[in-house]
Amino acid sequence: MDEKTALEQRHSVRQFTDKAIDADTVKDLQDEVDKVNRESGLTIQLEVNETEAFQAGQTSYGNFSGCRNYFVLTGPKGKDEEIGYYGEKLVLKAQELGLNTCWVAMTYKKSSAKGTVKPGEKRYMVIALGYGKTQGVPHKSKQMSDVSDYKEGDPDWYRDGVKAALLAPTAINQQKFRFTRNGEKVTAKAGLGFYTKTDLGIVKYNFEVGSGKGPEVWA
Repeated sequence: MDEKTALEQRHSVRQFTDKAIDADTVKDLQDEVDKVNRESGLTIQLEVNETEAFQAGQTSYGNFSGCRNYFVLTGPKGKDEEIGYYGEKLVLKAQELGLNTCWVAMTYKKSSAKGTVKPGEKRYMVIALGYGKTQGVPHKSKQMSDVSDYKEGDPDWYRDGVKAALLAPTAINQQKFRFTRNGEKVTAKAGLGFYTKTDLGIVKYNFEVGSGKGPEVWA
């Protein structure tokens, strides 16, 4: 599975089976975490077979059940957009490896979550990880015209990028972002709302994957 296919197939999942993540897959995930941290300056961590954050021993916790693995999204303060961008990169890598995920800002037991938070850093949120009982379902989505200035006749790469961005997970599915194009450059802006800066990073990464463009596309 390539990254674009992973993007199209990935949906949020909150109920997980008790199937353990095998050692080779854990290594692949950790390698990706290490790569992301080197590139971004973040300190994201992978926690495997950890039962406390989502109370995996209980029948359900915050609409979650069976979650024993997660990414801890940590880094310097003021890096909300980077957390979204690189967290989504990890989400799609997990999907490529046959795993399911869910971004989680509130519904986990923060006091029990593992991971080191260094001075000057913060834990932004976590991403639940594992083998889902289902593959999830598509979320309700806005139209391209709601989030961009796309019009008939615009380049295919711009259309594909906006479509990919609309598949991105956002806090309470608010999709408060907007793209505007000027030639080969695109401006992305976050709207007002909870976690919209992090959401902007997520949708920008999806846009890059869908459009086939790199970070140089941003104005």
